[in-house]
Amino acid sequence: MVLTKIDSEQFKDMVRAGTHRMGKNSEFVNKLNVFPVPDGDTGTNMTLTIESGAKAVSESTSSKVGDLTKALSKGMLMGARGNSGVITSQLFRGFYKATENKDTLSALDLANAFSNGVATAYKAVMKPVEGTILTVARVAAEEGKNKASETDDAIEVMKAVVEGAKKALKTTPDLLPVLKQVGVVDSGGQGLVFIYQGFLEGLLGEKNNDDYQLDEVEMDELINAAHHQAESAQVQLSTSDIKNGYCTEIMVDLTADVADKKKFNLEEFRQHLSQVGDSLLAVSDGEVAKVHVHTEHPGEVFTYGSQFGQLGKIKIDNMRIQHETILENNEEQEESVDFAVIAVASGHGIRELFQSEGVNRIISGGQTMNPSTQDIIDAIKKSGATKAIILPNNGNIIMAAKQAAEVADIPVGIVPTKTISQGLTAMLSFDPDASVEENVEAMSEDLDTVVSGEVTKAIRDTQIDGVQVKKDDFLGIIDGKIKVDNPDLVDATSQMIENMLDEDTEIITIMYGSDATKAQAESVVAKLEASHDDLEFEVHDGGQPVYYFLVSAE
Repeated sequence: MVLTKIDSEQFKDMVRAGTHRMGKNSEFVNKLNVFPVPDGDTGTNMTLTIESGAKAVSESTSSKVGDLTKALSKGMLMGARGNSGVITSQLFRGFYKATENKDTLSALDLANAFSNGVATAYKAVMKPVEGTILTVARVAAEEGKNKASETDDAIEVMKAVVEGAKKALKTTPDLLPVLKQVGVVDSGGQGLVFIYQGFLEGLLGEKNNDDYQLDEVEMDELINAAHHQAESAQVQLSTSDIKNGYCTEIMVDLTADVADKKKFNLEEFRQHLSQVGDSLLAVSDGEVAKVHVHTEHPGEVFTYGSQFGQLGKIKIDNMRIQHETILENNEEQEESVDFAVIAVASGHGIRELFQSEGVNRIISGGQTMNPSTQDIIDAIKKSGATKAIILPNNGNIIMAAKQAAEVADIPVGIVPTKTISQGLTAMLSFDPDASVEENVEAMSEDLDTVVSGEVTKAIRDTQIDGVQVKKDDFLGIIDGKIKVDNPDLVDATSQMIENMLDEDTEIITIMYGSDATKAQAESVVAKLEASHDDLEFEVHDGGQPVYYFLVSAE
């Protein structure tokens, strides 16, 4: 089969297949997370990013490939989440710029588009690092360009792009020592390989239309719809009225072999789960089953689902804790302000801390829930402000925030806060009478003086940064580096804080999360006060997920 021109329908097939393959492998990409903590989200972010682009392409009626690449680029731009998602969106922004006037794509057009995407993505990253998705994209584009000089077959060019991407992916551990130390390839690079493989499959027509229509995108849309409908219904309840308090979601890989595996029947599956909770939605494409249910016993859902295959994505939200936040959000007045400060945060107590310091609007999110470019733009619009400042409060959200600022209708400044602690410190320097530029400078000035600590639980055994990590131990992470591993939560937190101190430290702020208690926080304080009577301690109920404690030392 030789293909000298890619028309609009063939390009749509490429996008659909690329999205499908990325979605099917998102959990695998998530598990390539370097840190052994429960926040691997590269696969999720890349899937949501390309899904947004694919949706825009599917809605286009144009027969010109250039119009479709424009739709893809715009959709991915608005749906981009996390650094990996933003970089992927920039790759396809450059792809679009090279093809915007094309009715069809030749082999050379395709190769040039990939090359232009690489140039655009490298420019978008302030300090490009080799051994990442950028390296995979660059080598893939180079191989495609070389092949285009030998043939006018677009399929051969796409094959070369895929092989180049695979080859580059294998080199990422040699370029980034931390990858070799942990024994994984770059997660973003792996995600891009899946997307490119899907593109090739789309060109070759390697898909089954019947199975293909019920894919991860549609299942996720159904699950998300169920979640949001239930969340809206909570507004009508008091907290005490919530009978099944845990919003539980699981994904089951039905193709995986497990001990004593049972035959899967969707109706029987639904019938059983309907007895353990309410607000149930269970869907399946025959290879994967996804479940959303409200229950008092999430463990029963996990145990039942694991009989039919391997559990993938698992999510539990305590709806009683979330309920008050939902009510607060719905009571917010949509008053216009001249200068808005918008912060990304998760946890009722942390939200209240930001609001007490003058933040006008909170975007729900954080390490495991990176908001999209569109989410940030929506928050800017809803503020009604004439200018705004964004506090991302996470290093994986900064690029999306900058992307939102570029397309916003008002002047928007980004203060590059990488932690909640930095965000709270930055607010101390906000001046509503100053300009956007003056505020960005003033609010960024003291960020380096804040030492930020996070305590979470290890999800696997490994060794990183000289620390031997054991699964289910508590990890103390200081400014992005694992410093402590300890099976005891209070001891791990105390040791982490000891490592955060220097001769100038005066105040320690401890925010305990939804899985920790005030008593545990006070135990940490008591241990430290015994040897540091010169320190001042503040303890707050942060209510944040994932992290048992968030700590700042100033």
